Amino acid sequence: MKILITTDLYTTSTNGVVTSVRNLMEELTKKGHEIRVLTVSEKLKSHTDGNIYYIKSLPLGAIYPDVRMPVSSHHHRFIQELIDWKPDLIHSQCEFFSYQYAGYISRKTGAPIVHTYHTLYEQYVTYIFPSQRIGAFFVGKLSKYRLRKADAVVAPTAKVETVLKNYGLRNPVHVVPSGIALEQHKQRITEKERKRRRRELGIPEDALVLLNLGRLGTEKNLTEVVEFFAMARSQNSKLILLIVGDGPARKELEETAHRLAVKDFVIFTGMVAPEEVHAFYQLGDVFVSASTSETQGLTYVEAAANGLPLLCRRDPCLDDVLVEGRNGYEYEAEDEFCQLLDTILQNPDWCRTAGTQSAQIAATFDKSHFAEKIEDVYEAVLQ
Repeated sequence: MKILITTDLYTTSTNGVVTSVRNLMEELTKKGHEIRVLTVSEKLKSHTDGNIYYIKSLPLGAIYPDVRMPVSSHHHRFIQELIDWKPDLIHSQCEFFSYQYAGYISRKTGAPIVHTYHTLYEQYVTYIFPSQRIGAFFVGKLSKYRLRKADAVVAPTAKVETVLKNYGLRNPVHVVPSGIALEQHKQRITEKERKRRRRELGIPEDALVLLNLGRLGTEKNLTEVVEFFAMARSQNSKLILLIVGDGPARKELEETAHRLAVKDFVIFTGMVAPEEVHAFYQLGDVFVSASTSETQGLTYVEAAANGLPLLCRRDPCLDDVLVEGRNGYEYEAEDEFCQLLDTILQNPDWCRTAGTQSAQIAATFDKSHFAEKIEDVYEAVLQ
C-alpha cells in the first residue's frame, strides 16, 4: 500500500507526535508498505531527504516554540510529485499547516484521509487567548470544522475520543494508543553506572529521587510538581527532584524552586541525547507528573518501561498505563501527593514489585502492536 504521512512536526526529537510518526513509519515499512512523509522544513528552503519531503517555512516562535508555518502553495513541485505518486491513503498527523496539503492531495487523487488527533489544544490556548474558556470554545469549533472531511479519526485514548465527541465530531473514531520503541527502554544500566551518574549530577548517595522527563512547557503543570515537592521535602530531607528536558517554562520553574527555598534540591539537566534517555529515567526512584494536557502521555509509558513506579495527577489518559496500587498511584491534592509518596518510599519491597509491574504494562504499548492496529483502521477506511 502507498501511504502518505503528513505532519507539521518531524525533526523535534522531544515531541510525542514526532515519536509516534517515526515509529509508525518504521513499522509500516517493515510490513512492506511504501511510505512517504510530507512535513514542514526547519528552514526557509524546501528539500528532500530520501522519502521525506520538507516544505520551506517561517518560524512562529511568538506563538509557541518550534512551530513553523510553510510558505509554499499547493502548486509546489513536491506536492505535484506526491500527487503523481498516487497514494492509496493519506494519514494526517497535525490539524494545521500540513493538513491543508493532505486535503489538496486527497482531492486530486481520491485517496481517503485518516487523521490522528494527538493534541488537546485547550491546554495550550493561553499561549494565544487571554481567556481559556474562549480559547477552548474556539478549539472545539475549529477542530470540528478542520476534520469534517477526514474519512476516519484516530484517538490515542478514550479520553481524546470523548473530547472529540463533545466537540460534535461525527467522523468514525478509532481508539489506538500510540506505540513506542521499547528496545532502548528494556536496557538496564548497572548499579555502579547509576551511582556514578547520580554522583556527577550532585545527587547524594542516600537520596530518594523524584524524576520528571519531557518538554518543559507551561501546559505540563510542572510548577505544581515543584510546589508539592517542596512540601514533601519539608517532611523528608532525603528527597531530590530531577527534571530532565528543556523548554519555555524552565525559567519559571527555576524561579519557583528559588522562591520555595528548594533550588539546591531541584536539578535541571537540560536536553539529553535521545540514546541517553533510558539511563536518565533509571536515575529516578519514582516518576512524577502533574500534567493533565496529555492525550496519551508517552513519557508515562517510557517511565514504566524503565521500571519506575508512577505518582501522577489523576487523568483519564493514565487508565491503561497506571494501575492503582499495582504500579503507582494517582493524586488530586497536595496532601494526597505527600501521603502517597510517603507510602511508596516507605515500602521498598512494593517499589521493586511495582517496577516489575510497570515494565510488564509498558510492554503492551510496543510499536509493532500499534502498527497492526493502524493497519486495521486503514483497511476499514479503504473498504
